[in-house]
Amino acid sequence: MKRILLKLSGEALAGAKKTGFDEETVIAVSRQIRTIAEEGTQVGIVIGGGNFWRGRTSETINRNKADQIGMLATVMNCIYVSDICRYLGLETEIFTPFVCGAFTKLYSKDTVEEAFKAGKILFFAGGTGHPYFSTDTATVLRAVEIEAEAILLAKAVDGIYDSDPKVNPEAVKYDEISIEEVVDKKLAAMDLTASIMCLEQKMPMLVFGLEEENSIVNAVHGKFSGTKVTV
Repeated sequence: MKRILLKLSGEALAGAKKTGFDEETVIAVSRQIRTIAEEGTQVGIVIGGGNFWRGRTSETINRNKADQIGMLATVMNCIYVSDICRYLGLETEIFTPFVCGAFTKLYSKDTVEEAFKAGKILFFAGGTGHPYFSTDTATVLRAVEIEAEAILLAKAVDGIYDSDPKVNPEAVKYDEISIEEVVDKKLAAMDLTASIMCLEQKMPMLVFGLEEENSIVNAVHGKFSGTKVTV
């Protein structure tokens, strides 16, 4: 693949701790990013904020403010993973849809293309910049904008199931499914807004577990055991 959008689960980056960062996990992920970048794949990355904050579960503060806290959680995640990538010798750039001091650059398509041409790994933090839109929606939006070949969805779960495998031990995993079926059956690969956008924009996805060894590299090489979402 020449260009991908990698979505990393915040919870998956926390490892067994379930909160914050697990450095060993993040280094392993960053090494995989380095491998595919060295093979010539341009990589854009969106990271969820669930290892720090899940605003939708809050019943005590305004939803707008809760979502803003979530956006800042994704900025923290991107700064951390970006610096681990730099530790491993990669050049990176972090973009946000809002001004974030000197920590990030303001997102624009032209600046993004310049950064890709410079061989950098790009992080898209801050979601869409608006409440009521998840990082799933931001993932699809950025994937479409940067003309990625596919979204690689690295989750704590190893694919798309017909029901929640955490609740139903008899849940069956799909090896391949169309995005139309995902939408029709309201399967929890992404939130429904993001799935519908994938359907409308014909954006394919590869959904897999981050914990599997070399899962990101295998997905890029077409050798993975997750779920392929076709358009």
